[in-house]
Amino acid sequence: MTSNRRFHPAWVAAIVTFFTLVATAGFRSAPSVLIIPLQDAFGWHRDQISLAISVNVLLYGLTAPFAAALMERFTVRKVVMAALTTVSTGAFLTTQIHAPWQLVATWGVIVGIGTGSMALVFAATVANRWFVKRRGLVIGALTAAAATGQLIFLPGLSHLSEMYGWKSIGLTIGTASLFMVPMIFLFLREKPADLGLLPYGAPDDWQPPKSSGMNAARLAIVSLKEASAHKDFWYLVGSFFVCGLSTSGLIGTHFIPAAHDHGMGQVVAASLLALVGVFDVIGTIFSGWLTDKYDPRQLLFFYYGLRGLSLFLLPSILFSSVHPSTLVFVIFYGLDWVATVPPTVMLCRTILGPDRGTVIYGWVFASHQIGGAIAAFGAAVVRVKFGDYAAAFYVSGALCLITSYYVLQIGKGKDMASLKQ
Repeated sequence: MTSNRRFHPAWVAAIVTFFTLVATAGFRSAPSVLIIPLQDAFGWHRDQISLAISVNVLLYGLTAPFAAALMERFTVRKVVMAALTTVSTGAFLTTQIHAPWQLVATWGVIVGIGTGSMALVFAATVANRWFVKRRGLVIGALTAAAATGQLIFLPGLSHLSEMYGWKSIGLTIGTASLFMVPMIFLFLREKPADLGLLPYGAPDDWQPPKSSGMNAARLAIVSLKEASAHKDFWYLVGSFFVCGLSTSGLIGTHFIPAAHDHGMGQVVAASLLALVGVFDVIGTIFSGWLTDKYDPRQLLFFYYGLRGLSLFLLPSILFSSVHPSTLVFVIFYGLDWVATVPPTVMLCRTILGPDRGTVIYGWVFASHQIGGAIAAFGAAVVRVKFGDYAAAFYVSGALCLITSYYVLQIGKGKDMASLKQ
């Protein structure tokens, strides 16, 4: 086998994965656009609607460790096609809801499991299988795709809801999910060995990680049990819990309603959140490049610390119209949105070795979504109780600052080379 080709097929796998993650992440973001329309259509309270989003975010994360193991057992392509079909089913069923519990069942449970079966473990699996060189950069790009898709579709979905009603969102997403299935079938290859190739940048004596021989569920559970004995695993779990709480759970879900509370139009607020997604591409790809060159612990220290400071400022810079200070927050938060992922993925490889890195990342990502689920529901409760989101922003900011200290304790005493095996 060889990796010396002018255009390595690894880049095709990365491109297909990129666009799939952009689209499916866009599907998952729709509930944040639905909060105000459903509130107006049915008179439901904001915390009732946010409960469905919380369940979605939670299952999105809890499915991830098993999805990573299932991809090893049943192939990436089969798992992703099944996941897209599940998302489509849930989206179409959403158009028939008449009670909050039905929103929980469709968008919370069905779409949550479907999107979770891809999630960021899809990105990590493709990057780990297809790349040796440029792995950090590819993880950064694919992570950016996942987060950016969640944000860039928001203005269009908001406009669609205003023009044609909230049901149009479910119909659009259901159709788009089905459209993605044949694209995965036709263009996504499983691994370089299927083409008689080595991963991109692999030396001639490179050998793939040995298979554990376990079934998918057992591999996920055993990996969790073994990783639990490592203090570094819990540092990663705790830091990513705060990452999810401060991004998809809080800002991703409640930025639009919070801006609406200050008199800003929903489409304008969604456009600002989409702008976060645009800058997220730059920030996360750059973070991937930095991860290939610098100590991932130090990168995480700066990412969490700066994010925490920015959250303390947010309550004072939301206005009825777009203000320069609001734009500064949007640009900065976008650059930092999921810049944490490339260094976290790299550190996950040190817990039980590179061969188990993706499954470990699946569990760490589950903690990300647990944090997101708590923030998605908890911030709504704060809003109902106190009349605004300020307390939620302040608590999240404080947790980010605390996390910036603890990430420096990961792999204490180890040099950078040992963290990038």
